[in-house]
Amino acid sequence: MVPYLNEYFLAAEVEPKTMDRLWAEGWRHFGEYFFRYSQTRSHTVLPLRVRLAGFVLRRSQQRVLKKNQDIQVKLQPAFVNAQVEALFARHKTRFSHSIPKSIYNFISRHPAHIPCRCHSLTLHHQGRLVGISYLDEGAQATSSVYQCFDPDLSKRSLGILMILHSILLSRAWGKAYYYPGYAYLEPSEYDYKKRLGALEYFDWRGHWLEFEDNPALTHPHPNLALE
Repeated sequence: MVPYLNEYFLAAEVEPKTMDRLWAEGWRHFGEYFFRYSQTRSHTVLPLRVRLAGFVLRRSQQRVLKKNQDIQVKLQPAFVNAQVEALFARHKTRFSHSIPKSIYNFISRHPAHIPCRCHSLTLHHQGRLVGISYLDEGAQATSSVYQCFDPDLSKRSLGILMILHSILLSRAWGKAYYYPGYAYLEPSEYDYKKRLGALEYFDWRGHWLEFEDNPALTHPHPNLALE
C-alpha cells in the first residue's frame, strides 16, 4: 500500500528550481495553494511525468495534430479575460458534479507570475478562442496546471492537442520533464494521461519509476494498490 499523505501549504512566490523539486515530490498547486495527497476515498493517486528526451509521437497523437491543422496555437504570459471566462463557462457544462465556480479556483489573479512563471497556450478556430492551457515553467520541467476547451469541438480532442503542444514546446525549451498532473491507479476519466508515452510514475516513497514496466499500472486491477 502507498503511504498516506495529505499535505498543503500556501506560497505566493516560488523559484523555478524549487518548482522542479516540488513537482518531483508529488506536489501540485492551484494558485497559491500547494497540495499533495496519495489517496482519496476510492482511488490511489498516481502522479505522472513525461521524460521529454524519450517522447515520440504515437500514431494516434499524430492523427490528433493532423486533424487540427486549422487550429491556430498561440503562446503568451498567462492571462484571463472575458473570452477565457466565457470559454470556462462553456467548458464546465461538461460536468455533472464537483462543478467549479470560477477559473480562479485553479489559477491566481496574477497567473503569469504568481506563484511562478506560467504561460497561456491558446487554441483559436476561425478567430474564436476554443481552448486554453496554463503551463507552469520551472528550471528543468514544465507542468500543466489547468486547461479547458469548447465542448462543441470535443470530437477534435482539444485537451490532448494542448497536452501534445505543451510536450513539444517543453522539449523545444530543453526541459527534462513535463508533468500532466495526477491520474489514478484505478480506471478513471484521467486514463488518457496514461497513454501519453515515455511516462514515469511517483511511488510516494521518493522514487520515479518506469510506467510501462509495471503491468499493475498498464493493466490495473480495481482493487490493486501500489506495492
